[in-house]
Amino acid sequence: MNSIADNISAVQQRLQHALRGAGRNSDSVQLLAVSKTQPVAAIRAAERAGLKAFGENYLQEAEQKIAQLQSPGAPLQWHFIGPLQANKTRRAAELFDWVHSVDRLKIAQRLAAQRPAALAPLNICLQVNIDDEPSKAGLRPAELAEVAAAVATLPGIRLRGLMAIPKPRAAIEQQRAPFAALRVLRDSLNKQLTALQQQPMDTLSMGMSGDLEAAIAEGATIVRVGSDIFGARAPLR
Repeated sequence: MNSIADNISAVQQRLQHALRGAGRNSDSVQLLAVSKTQPVAAIRAAERAGLKAFGENYLQEAEQKIAQLQSPGAPLQWHFIGPLQANKTRRAAELFDWVHSVDRLKIAQRLAAQRPAALAPLNICLQVNIDDEPSKAGLRPAELAEVAAAVATLPGIRLRGLMAIPKPRAAIEQQRAPFAALRVLRDSLNKQLTALQQQPMDTLSMGMSGDLEAAIAEGATIVRVGSDIFGARAPLR
């Protein structure tokens, strides 16, 4: 049974192979370890293996982990990647460095208003329902231009990019299609933001354990990997 360090090494080798295949720089993708439901000991093991960025889905669970893992000398970077209800935005604004799952303007407005002034702006991504699935959260592509223009003007947050979780596909060429669509959306929105004299987006949060090669081929800058690092998820307690 492989250790977490062995798993991280294997994932990093996959990343580098995919980056070389795409003709991209070796440091152009951040590996985000999805640590939801994983114990503190597992996160510490991943940190010892060199990872510094961790993704959480559940605020109460994340709050406990962040408190236990605080280290002023070598701070970790915390990303919220799960559904975010309006009544829980305050703690997200206080605890996290990134929120990837902003799926409506109201959430962005609340995060902006509730981000403590002493902290750096909160990095956010707009979640896109790239496959137009009725059961899945996210903005539809037709909504993005209006929402992005409004979000880009809010204080206390910085609009960094787009995030998507496409439905599973088996073949890599099929996997690439929704990622390519997300990249095209990001690039189109950047033209709009530049025209409005707003900072363009630099982030595509896309790709997980089963499709990270396809995501990297289409320009992912953050890939979110859980099971291939930590193994099967531990049950919530």
